[in-house]
Amino acid sequence: MTFAKKALTLTALAAVAGGGVATAQSTNLNGAGATFPAPIYQRWFADLAASGGPKTNYQSVGSGAGIRQFVAGTVDFGATDEPITPAQAAKVKRGVVQFPAVGGTIAIAYNKPGCDLKLTQKQAADIFLGTINDWKQLKCGSGKITVAHRSDGSGTTFAFTNSLAAFSPTFKTKVGVGKSVNWPVGVGGKGNEGVAGVLSTTPGSIGYVNQSFVRGVLKAAAVQNKAGNFVKPDFKSGSAALNGITLDKDLAGEDPNPAGAQSYPISTLTWILAYKTGNGAKAGDLREAFAFMLNNKSQGLADNLGYVPLRGDILKKAKAAIGNVGS
Repeated sequence: MTFAKKALTLTALAAVAGGGVATAQSTNLNGAGATFPAPIYQRWFADLAASGGPKTNYQSVGSGAGIRQFVAGTVDFGATDEPITPAQAAKVKRGVVQFPAVGGTIAIAYNKPGCDLKLTQKQAADIFLGTINDWKQLKCGSGKITVAHRSDGSGTTFAFTNSLAAFSPTFKTKVGVGKSVNWPVGVGGKGNEGVAGVLSTTPGSIGYVNQSFVRGVLKAAAVQNKAGNFVKPDFKSGSAALNGITLDKDLAGEDPNPAGAQSYPISTLTWILAYKTGNGAKAGDLREAFAFMLNNKSQGLADNLGYVPLRGDILKKAKAAIGNVGS
């Protein structure tokens, strides 16, 4: 079952738990976008509906598609792992309210039983450049390396390539940074779900996914950080990386190679996109849903679900932004 379909199932279950029957008419809000935060968004929206709050249908379609739908006005809110650009925002006549909803780490996940993989920053870049193409080059036995990457426009790809470009001048020149890039090697999967599926069914494969998708036969590589330490993606290393991010006036912010002895070097925030005006009767439901996402209980679920909760100034600014969602 895909996470997009699972979202509908969870919404239906939550409606039943609340004493109602889930139908197309009972869905108050519709959102679409990033696959990176989909598992935690679906949990939050199921919990919100079960508590008697607005019922929310979230479609896990990728950041690129989410931004396009948001700009087109076909959803009540969008979601993206790459902040909306000024050019995109200028097309939204209703105005844009952007705020981070949660943090996360992007794991370099692999399917190679018996291998405890540690990658320097150069090795990480070289794998996705195709320069490293056999497991013996990584001292993990032998055999061809199959690289898996996103086939759709993806904020996860943006954050991942942003870090690899910071690690390697060669990667920056040959591949560059973006939601969609011309990968020199590998096979594509749609969404974090798709890449995780390719990895799970392909022995000898390696790719990039949100930490929450690393399960089953998949393991996450330890990646060398700016301080020279090899760190695996988890709550502690993600928090160390994200706590140093400073948000700009649009509540966007990034650090593709954070300092700090404990920082995992490929970490990112993920954002919600809402409209300032034109929300009509849904304005109150939207504010309720967003406030629920940012409350202490919801953020407290992040670690167990493979994410990093927002804290301090970042959380404070995100909560304040909700008040800008008007009718």
